[in-house]
Order: sequence, then C-alpha cells, then structure tokens
Amino acid sequence: MRPVILALLLFSSCAVAGQSPRVLSPEAFEKAISEGDQLILDVRTEKEFRLGYIKNAMQANWNDTAEFRKRVQAIDRQKPVYIYCLGGVRSTAAAKWMETQGFSNLIELDGGINAWKIEARPLENPVQEKQLTLLDLSAMVGTNTTVLVDFGADWCPPCRKMQPVLDSLKKDGSIRFELIKIDAGTQTEIQKSLGIKTLPTFIIFKNGKDTWRGEGIIEAAELKKRLE
Repeated sequence: MRPVILALLLFSSCAVAGQSPRVLSPEAFEKAISEGDQLILDVRTEKEFRLGYIKNAMQANWNDTAEFRKRVQAIDRQKPVYIYCLGGVRSTAAAKWMETQGFSNLIELDGGINAWKIEARPLENPVQEKQLTLLDLSAMVGTNTTVLVDFGADWCPPCRKMQPVLDSLKKDGSIRFELIKIDAGTQTEIQKSLGIKTLPTFIIFKNGKDTWRGEGIIEAAELKKRLE
C-alpha cells in the first residue's frame, strides 16, 4: 500500500505544480494577466518604471527595503501576484522574500521587461530611448583596435561584481584595449540583434570582428587572455 500512496502523492504534487508555474514566458505572462483583474507588481525603481511599464502594474522598488515592504503590505496575500523587474534578478529575490511573508502564489516574468520589449509586447507610457544599431556599434568599435564591449546595468549584481575586474584590466599596462559600456536597461534592440539574453555579456572585437563572447562572472585572467 505504501508505494501506491507515495505514487499518488507524487502525482498529486506534480499536478499542482503544473497548474501554478512560477515562471512564465512573456507570451504566457501576457495571456495570464489579460484574464481578469490580476495583481501585477513592478519591482524596479521609479525612474525605470517611468520608462514604460505593463498596464495596471503597481510599483515597489526592491532596492529600497523600506519602500518595498511598506507598499507590499497593501497587497492581498491570497491572490496571485504577477511580478517582474528589468531582467529577472530582482523579481526572483523579491518573490523569495514575499514567500516568507505569506504570499503563496507568485508568478514571475521570465527575462523581465527586457524580454517583454524584445518580443515587442505593449508598455504603458514608454519613453522612446534612441536605440543603437549594429551600424552604430560597428562605428564605435572601429576596424584597427581591440575593443571589449560590456552589456550590463547598474542594478545587475553580477555586473557590479565585474566592475573591479574591468578596472584592473584597464590599469594593466601589458594589454591595450578600449572598453565600451552599453546600458542593457535601455538598449534592448541591439541586444536582440546580437542574441544577448544574459547580463553581463562581454564581446571582444579585434579589427572590427567579433572574436569572443562571455557571459556572467568571468575571471580577470580569462578576459586578459582573450584580449591579448
């Protein structure tokens, strides 16, 4: 009897999990929030929020602990909460904390607003930032130098962790290269063109040609080797 009971329990838990996915693609997220009066929570900063947000979203800055906790207190813990940020890092952290506060049905937007924009899904009051093109990047990179292009953002923890590495490489007199930093929070079109989905992403151009790409935390020795 025990194996049968265990099997039934496993089947039951899997069925429940299948009914309540924790992470949804932009397409599935949009479909879900269109069905009824859903609670949507944007955990970006007010400045980011003003650049464009998902219709009917409330805003609570995860980076401001006092503000976030105060605003979240006003949200019904019994209802599903659809949560997003710019790239997915902050929404995941916020969702984990909210779980400890009694929120039992939190649904995250996979890839955040960046993924939403890449799929050209609608935003309220979007500010039209001038978007870099591949031609613009080509002109910035040039044809006779070694260039390290950094796609990152100030709010991205791995990006911040990489900053001292980049600083040390710039001070290293044994290698010569130019560093170009591109704000991944606003320059979504060029990320789409280059197939960039992870922050930070580094691309090395030598004499105008894309010779190497790396994602996330990268050791200084590895970057130096690739730049030489």
